[in-house]
Amino acid sequence: MRHDFKDLIDIFDQCFFNTFNTKLIKGGDEPLYAPANEACEYHQIIFAHGFYASALHEISHWCLAGKARRLLEDFGYWYMPDGRDAEQQKTFEQVEIKPQAIEWAFCVAAGKKFNVSADNLNGATPDTIAFKENVFQQVQQYLHQGFPVRAQDFINALADFYKVSLPLNINQFPINEKFNHPETVTHV
Repeated sequence: MRHDFKDLIDIFDQCFFNTFNTKLIKGGDEPLYAPANEACEYHQIIFAHGFYASALHEISHWCLAGKARRLLEDFGYWYMPDGRDAEQQKTFEQVEIKPQAIEWAFCVAAGKKFNVSADNLNGATPDTIAFKENVFQQVQQYLHQGFPVRAQDFINALADFYKVSLPLNINQFPINEKFNHPETVTHV
């Protein structure tokens, strides 16, 4: 199955531009959420290098951000780049559980393999098995209680485009696959 970031841009725009004045934009080295301002009349979810996985990940953060957070650059969240120590990595992983669970659901709805990413190549070695298990537990919770509304809307649109049956179910989220260390994760 072909996974082209241009399709994601079209799907996202069809789902959310008219209602939320937000566009998905192919960017450069670093992802960024930029709220509308005097230079740009719409909000932008900017994903890195045209990477399909980067787009899905950034959309997952947007799906979790409330109305006030969507008026702040990068939703006003704390972020410490690669090179985190063990405590910083633990904090990073705690804030990444929900977005990565949603990203996993997006991947399933698009018929694409998902890779959990601890995103710390030059810092403390993360406990990747525990992190993946935490993300999986969050997926189970979302499947039981429901995904956030915007996330579910995007899951529905992806599943429609890629012809994936809904509703998603736990059997579509294989936890036993080999965990990909951050240095082996591909983002395309």
